[in-house]
Amino acid sequence: MSKGSVNKVILIGNLGADPELRSTTSGSQVASLRIATSESWNDRQSGERVERTEWHRVTLYGRLAEIAGQYLRKGSKIYLEGRLQTRKWQDKDGNDRYTTEVVANEMQMLDSRSEGSGRGPSGGAYAGERSEWGTDTSARGSTAQTHRPAQDDWDMPSSARSTGSMDQEIDDDIPF
Repeated sequence: MSKGSVNKVILIGNLGADPELRSTTSGSQVASLRIATSESWNDRQSGERVERTEWHRVTLYGRLAEIAGQYLRKGSKIYLEGRLQTRKWQDKDGNDRYTTEVVANEMQMLDSRSEGSGRGPSGGAYAGERSEWGTDTSARGSTAQTHRPAQDDWDMPSSARSTGSMDQEIDDDIPF
């Protein structure tokens, strides 16, 4: 990690629409999501409950995008981790425009299996491919690898599911 700098976003929310899928010229999948997060509080003057919804643009690349397209639907509840990224583009009139979005490198479906769309497992954790130093390489066009949770590890924390082989034994005698 760079000294004095952090760019990390964590969201838990619901999809406002089905994922929009497209392919890059190299054939890699890209998914665009719109995620709604809500906060609520009691208004000090009226005492009424007030709710505000914030909408987030999220982009997924590679295998993560394929999984989103296959299993996520409008209303799906998901957990995402990623980073903020601003990109520049031009509108029809040639004017420069800027869009800030979350580029996600980890996703976990939070709907229970019975609430899912019936198209596959819900509640699974998926992560983009990470290099030795933990940087996400899926956004640079390489194919992301994913761990699909086995039926028995649905209740495991996502960190245990997405960090590697489930066959490794954990040594409880770690000295730190």
